[in-house]
Amino acid sequence: MHYKTIMLTLLQQSPALHHKLRTSKQLLPALDRTASDLKTRHDYWISLLSQERPESAPEQITSEAMEIAVQEMRDALPNGSPQILPLPEPCSLDAAMASLRPPTLPA
Repeated sequence: MHYKTIMLTLLQQSPALHHKLRTSKQLLPALDRTASDLKTRHDYWISLLSQERPESAPEQITSEAMEIAVQEMRDALPNGSPQILPLPEPCSLDAAMASLRPPTLPA
């Protein structure tokens, strides 16, 4: 996985934060730190999803785990400072999956 590439893309989606990190010469340290956090969260979700759904294909588990981990990082960026980007507490699998599904429209 290219965790740094993913995190750079996420940081670039927050122009003010990206600019602040770049101009203060903190972009690379922040990128290293957040990429490491993303990998940690990805590994966590792979483990949890594998336990919850052992019948699922490993590729499916890996993909779903990455989607959840990236969403967590995306959610953490706007509220975090350039120095510390706190991640939310681990949530249940049901809550994580519900957050990834588009809302249903009333009939």
